[in-house]
Amino acid sequence: MIQIKRKKNSGKEPTIALINIVFLMLVFFMIAGTLAPPLDPDLKLVQTDQLNPQNPPDTLVIHADGSLWLRNIKLTSIAAYMERLSDEDRDTVRIVPDRALPAKQLISHVGQMRREGANHVLLVTEKALR
Repeated sequence: MIQIKRKKNSGKEPTIALINIVFLMLVFFMIAGTLAPPLDPDLKLVQTDQLNPQNPPDTLVIHADGSLWLRNIKLTSIAAYMERLSDEDRDTVRIVPDRALPAKQLISHVGQMRREGANHVLLVTEKALR
């Protein structure tokens, strides 16, 4: 009968190599994570939680029911809004649409503004910090 010699398992595992790899990964992520310099600790940032949000002047507010408002004055049409603007302000107009305003109605108003001479129509929105 042929006897097969088995190698004796020394019981040693290559843990040193694994530790080296983990250490190198740790160093890499520590360096890569600090690309942007930290802010100056003496710097005090502006707080806007007490800010009273107001519409910029000459901004048209469109409520959910489709009513048009400019500086707390109800307007009858987009043409009435455009007549109140100077020639310089007609190039770029700003509107604040209500969130519940139907998209078709908003697009219709923007189209009317373009026909009345507005080259750029900017929508003023709320930026959510979430």
